[in-house]
Amino acid sequence: MLQPKKTKYRKQRRWRSALVWSAKWWTRLSFWSFWIKAITPAEITSRQIEAARKAINNHLSRKWKLWIKIFPHKPLTKKWDEASMGSWKWSIDWYVAVVKRWVVLFELEWVSEELARWAFNKAIYKLPCKTRFVKKEF
Repeated sequence: MLQPKKTKYRKQRRWRSALVWSAKWWTRLSFWSFWIKAITPAEITSRQIEAARKAINNHLSRKWKLWIKIFPHKPLTKKWDEASMGSWKWSIDWYVAVVKRWVVLFELEWVSEELARWAFNKAIYKLPCKTRFVKKEF
């Protein structure tokens, strides 16, 4: 699972308003041919990222290159069963990546367009947000 090795603070505040904005600097393709962008904002857990990566790996041969452009930095906690109403020091259960609109999630190279579209369609079912397949126009 993806998670940070070391953080300055153990927990973060739960901000919801960041999901409304659209990203500006993550919308451009770095240097590869095919990628998928998030159309709707979401919080993607590290398990969902790993499931999408495995779905892409299972449907492609060895000669390809995949980049995961998001990383789960934000820790989320869950209240245990016997916790009282005022207690708030819960332990961290999982990490999420806060994804805004038009953020590039995965990039793929060295495969044909048909194989890339097929592999990304398998990965899209594992993600909680709506996405779009995009190819580089030369």
